[in-house]
Amino acid sequence: MGEHYQRKASKIYEGLNMDPSSPKHDVFQTIADPARRNLLQLLADKEMSIAAITEHFPISRTAVNKYLQVLADANLVISQKIGRETRYRLHSEPMIELKEGLSFFEQYWDEKLSALKQFVESNND
Repeated sequence: MGEHYQRKASKIYEGLNMDPSSPKHDVFQTIADPARRNLLQLLADKEMSIAAITEHFPISRTAVNKYLQVLADANLVISQKIGRETRYRLHSEPMIELKEGLSFFEQYWDEKLSALKQFVESNND
């Protein structure tokens, strides 16, 4: 890999919080779980209490709380205490960084998909 690409990849990983001082949980591992992705989607447009969030899932409040803790540790949700209630909302910046980091690789995916398409079409003849 050329020096330019190594620097670019290094910068992408830095942007994705892959260094030791980064959040407790890796963004990739965190969003790999479907339940956590569903929680993120639920919190995308609004701030919600844990009680309100729990109503949307067939799991216990304790389980929802554990999912929220993992999301918070990955810096994907922000919690705010209002009186006796804790409210959660999406923190989208890590997701934006993830998208920007992955967009660098789209050019390679497009090339591979084009090559695959040509291969498949040439074998149909």
